[in-house]
This record gives sequence, C-alpha cells and structure tokens, in this order.
Amino acid sequence: MSKNPIINALSASAYIIFIVTVMTFVTEPLKNKPDTFFAPITFLSVLTLSVAVMAYLFFYQPILLFIDEKKKEAVELFVKTVGIFATITSIILILLFFGLV
Repeated sequence: MSKNPIINALSASAYIIFIVTVMTFVTEPLKNKPDTFFAPITFLSVLTLSVAVMAYLFFYQPILLFIDEKKKEAVELFVKTVGIFATITSIILILLFFGLV
C-alpha cells in the first residue's frame, strides 16, 4: 500500500464502508426470506476477503520495511496506521453514541 499511515487507515475505512454498502443493498431484497446454505458460505468468504485486504493495508509496507532492515520505521508505520484507524473508529463510535449518524 502506501508509506502514509493516513492513506492506509482511510483506505481501510473506505473498504469497510464499501463492503457494508454492498451488503446492505444486496441483502435488502432477501430480508423476508430464510437463510439458506449459502448464507454462512457468503459470510465466511467476505470475512476471509476482508482479512486479506486488511492485512495488505496494515502489514504490506511495514513488512517490506522490516525486510529492508528498517525495523524502527516498520514499527512506526504500523503503529501510526493502527492509531489513526483507531481514531477514525472512535470518532464513528462517538457519533453513533450521540445519535449524530
């Protein structure tokens, strides 16, 4: 991904928003129908895809830096990315708690 932790964290948030939006529109016509055999398959497939995407967004550049023996930069990039993502998540939770979204 990027060596910019803000871009990485925003990309993770954008991916989550995209997945939730797609799932909301896809499942809307299925609300009154019972779950089938494919519901857990779909859930596990989306979960696996999401884990892979998040691993790429959070770990790819830090691992490259670590391999290049830039361990301090690798840890710093990872911690900053997680910190910014945690801040974004906290803001969303606060907005939800106060009923602003």
